[in-house]
Amino acid sequence: MDTDRAFLASYKDPDTLNAEECVAVAQAASADIARLEAVRFRAIARLSCHRDGASSVVQEVALALSVVDGHAGALVSTARALTTRLPCTLGLMDRGLLSGAGAAKVAAATAWLSKENALAVDALLEDRLAGKNTEQIRKAASRAANTADREGAARRAKHFRDGRRLTVRHGGAGVASLEVEDGPVEKVAAAYTRIDREARALRADGETRSLDQLRADVALDLLLGGKGGKTERSEVFLYMDLNTYLGLNEDPADLAGHGPLPAPLAREIASGADTVLRRIITDPLSGQVLDLGRERYRPTAGVGEFVRVRDRECRRPGCHRVAQACDLDHSVPWQFGGHTSVTDLVDLCRRDHRLKDEPGWTYTLAPDGTLTITTPTGQTYDSSPPPLHEPRPTDEPPPF
Repeated sequence: MDTDRAFLASYKDPDTLNAEECVAVAQAASADIARLEAVRFRAIARLSCHRDGASSVVQEVALALSVVDGHAGALVSTARALTTRLPCTLGLMDRGLLSGAGAAKVAAATAWLSKENALAVDALLEDRLAGKNTEQIRKAASRAANTADREGAARRAKHFRDGRRLTVRHGGAGVASLEVEDGPVEKVAAAYTRIDREARALRADGETRSLDQLRADVALDLLLGGKGGKTERSEVFLYMDLNTYLGLNEDPADLAGHGPLPAPLAREIASGADTVLRRIITDPLSGQVLDLGRERYRPTAGVGEFVRVRDRECRRPGCHRVAQACDLDHSVPWQFGGHTSVTDLVDLCRRDHRLKDEPGWTYTLAPDGTLTITTPTGQTYDSSPPPLHEPRPTDEPPPF
């Protein structure tokens, strides 16, 4: 440990390094990062102990470390495993021989084992992981786990199949990925066969799209209730100012749950055959929503739609579940005098709605719509509704 740190201290200017020294510095830095990751895992595990393993630990870690909930959940589960079931693996990190990503692979591969078998696998792997990449570590840990509990294969399969889920990963340039994780292998194989068959049939009928494009399009069309490449209508919230829509500027638009979209792509989506445009009145100075254009007024539905358009997504910082899939929650509980109005309602996904009611969590909504969340450790995080457009200077003339 001391040798690595002394080595790093002697090479602070990368411009002075030759090729061999660059590799050596990168290796030494990686070893130090592994040691720091071990410190972080121990701290997270201790926080979990202070909370008696409460599920809200994941959200607190997500807020404190500015990571998404899925990453925070993996950090918490790995921290618990390393400090209770995998002491040798944690020791490898202390020695700078195993990264946090590698340790997470061991934790995931042994999660289904009893503590006794996990400890045995941990000891077996101690001399086998150093210098291995994460895929090699995953395979080695999985093989050792299966050997330690040969009768547990059925339980392992059930564990993973029970953990199946659908996830969305948002990318740049107006694209996203939809993935069924840990789905039953027979259903996944059958689904792919059907998608591939329909894609090839379309290709044989003269389609110019590639097979990869056709498979992706057919899969989405089937999920939306269509077939044969026909697009079904669905509701999404696209935020775009009038000048961008008219092509007078190229300011990016925003798709709820996804983020920025280039202006040309936003106009293409907005001009679709099934697109319904809604007039939204904003405050020109702040960009915040003031009113939704409508032909008739329905108080309950109108208030709910206003809040969803205003918030776009779950209001807990770091959660990006679209508002249409969230609960409308009273910042002041109804039973304690809360009002069903746009000044007292916020969008929270079901998990964060429940988190708000756990001991030590406080949610406060200010008149300007700023939500302040206080965690059980006293940390505070603010969330404000995103403006529909950039606030305009007071001396700027209106667009028309």
